[in-house]
Amino acid sequence: MTDFAAARRMMVDGQVRTSDVTDLRIIAAMLEMPREKFVPAAGAELAYLDLDLPVGGAGEATRVLLKPMVLAKMIQAAEVRDTDHVLDVGCATGYSSAVLARLAQSVVALEEDPALARFAADALTATGLRNAEVVTGPLTEGWPTQAPYDVILLNGAVEVLPDALRRQLKPAGRLLAVAGGRPGGRVMRYGAGGGEGWPLFDAAAPLLPGFVKPPAFVF
Repeated sequence: MTDFAAARRMMVDGQVRTSDVTDLRIIAAMLEMPREKFVPAAGAELAYLDLDLPVGGAGEATRVLLKPMVLAKMIQAAEVRDTDHVLDVGCATGYSSAVLARLAQSVVALEEDPALARFAADALTATGLRNAEVVTGPLTEGWPTQAPYDVILLNGAVEVLPDALRRQLKPAGRLLAVAGGRPGGRVMRYGAGGGEGWPLFDAAAPLLPGFVKPPAFVF
């Protein structure tokens, strides 16, 4: 039987700390949060591996938990404060929302797959977190009813970034996403206004549904 506590320490020591993640709050959250509880039982033993872990869907709609290193570096780059209101787009089974909830005042966990949303809600409740709320709706539309947000985190890669999401940021808000699909993606930080954003570090992730660039028209 897997020693999940030991696996969790190895994940943090071998994947997170070694990737320039120095925010002790993030390290503490990932050390304490049982990632295996956010993975379907059949894949629980894979919970702490250095990979994008599939948790639902199929084919192009397959959803994953981002690699622990990528998630940790994105959260660190978002500079989440304990007073922040966060929108977690594409939360899948809720692990990213759980980590964010340990850092922020409140988290809205947005998922468009009803089965994944139910799983996330149950997992977050089981871990005792009360400041993360799971909502269901199209990822590309965000969740305007609880906007504006200090931080918006996209759990996957995007080829296009809808204006609707940036409009839901506070004036000093930060939006983090992996721009571009595999293998040449890069984590970008965007502000509330226009502009191309700031490149932070190279990372690959599966494309989120709805964020794919439409095919170009050819004469």
